[in-house]
Amino acid sequence: MLLVIDVGNTNIVGGVYRDGRLVHTLRIHTVPKKTEDEYSSIFKAILLDRGTSSGDIDRVVLSSVVPVLTDAMIAMCRHLFDVEPFVLGPAIYPKLPLRVTSPHEIGTDLVADALAAYEKTGGAAIVVDFGTALTFTCVSGDGTIRGVSILPGLGTAVNALSRDTAQLPFVQLAAPPSVIGTNTVMSIQAGVVHGYAGLVMHLVARMKEEMGERVRVIATGGLCRVVAGLVDCFDAVDPDLTLDGLALVANYC
Repeated sequence: MLLVIDVGNTNIVGGVYRDGRLVHTLRIHTVPKKTEDEYSSIFKAILLDRGTSSGDIDRVVLSSVVPVLTDAMIAMCRHLFDVEPFVLGPAIYPKLPLRVTSPHEIGTDLVADALAAYEKTGGAAIVVDFGTALTFTCVSGDGTIRGVSILPGLGTAVNALSRDTAQLPFVQLAAPPSVIGTNTVMSIQAGVVHGYAGLVMHLVARMKEEMGERVRVIATGGLCRVVAGLVDCFDAVDPDLTLDGLALVANYC
């Protein structure tokens, strides 16, 4: 069985694949100070709860945008699964059916997004990933990653409001019934959720115009469903796109 691990700034997300099919997922908070032993215990317990033992895992693909945790995750894979993980990065990019511009700058999670989108659509795509950052990754029809737009994610925006203002609380992200808030919670939800919906539609439209080819747009990430129902620019909503991209990496390693 294949285990893919996506180490993000907010969450570590994993997926277990059997015969190319995603059968289990897991999501835990990213804690940079945790050790390999602590993460080993967490992964072992969650996998067992899903009916998978550590001995069932014979391949691991790892993506990490948290450098301080990369070595701990590699050590965990060696100890817990007795395998050497494939670590997605510039050394592997030449093996992929993509041309990765700025290979030492682009996040490995975005490369996984681009790979999955390119393979699933068979052509040009824009991946809108709703994570700690909101990212837009553009892939041309010839498999070139044209570039990326990055801005604070929805959760990051809400956290910043709560942290940097004296009277605004942290609120749960959900679309309110009106864009005109009648209380503080609804006002923040209206501004952030509906504001980001307009932002997404504007950026996607501009990107399509600049790319100059038929483009399919895929939404992914932990918060993708918060905005997906408010816009008409997504051809697909696929929360597991990054995991699927990492699973595809295993075919080229």
